[in-house]
Amino acid sequence: MTLHATGAFDVKTIPLPPDDATAGTDIGRYALDKQFHGALDAVSKGEMLGAGDPAKGSAGYVAIERVTGTLHDRSGSFALQHSGTMDQGKFQLTVTVVPGSGAGGLTGIAGTMTIIIANGKHSYDFEYTVPETHE
Repeated sequence: MTLHATGAFDVKTIPLPPDDATAGTDIGRYALDKQFHGALDAVSKGEMLGAGDPAKGSAGYVAIERVTGTLHDRSGSFALQHSGTMDQGKFQLTVTVVPGSGAGGLTGIAGTMTIIIANGKHSYDFEYTVPETHE
């Protein structure tokens, strides 16, 4: 059965220095630090790579983040994979649970997250499945 979680989140992006793979390119590296509120009460840490010129309406990014906390009544962690583009100001973003990344009470989780940005505020809409536990 597909479950649904919604809420807000706060995010900090912290610029990181180029590494061997990105030195001498226009690829930017950023640390991600998030706090999820609502049905997903969790923190996440991750890293993002981006390129392009967002000010001119064209850019792309990829990211991986590890989310740790409580989703509804289950405690555990899982990873999210992001792939996003902006072309002439139009956004396309996919955020998917990394298969096999669930741990603790979130072992076996699968799903997709929609990120909403409105009036400078971030929120999420998370559709997911997780195996039933048997005690």
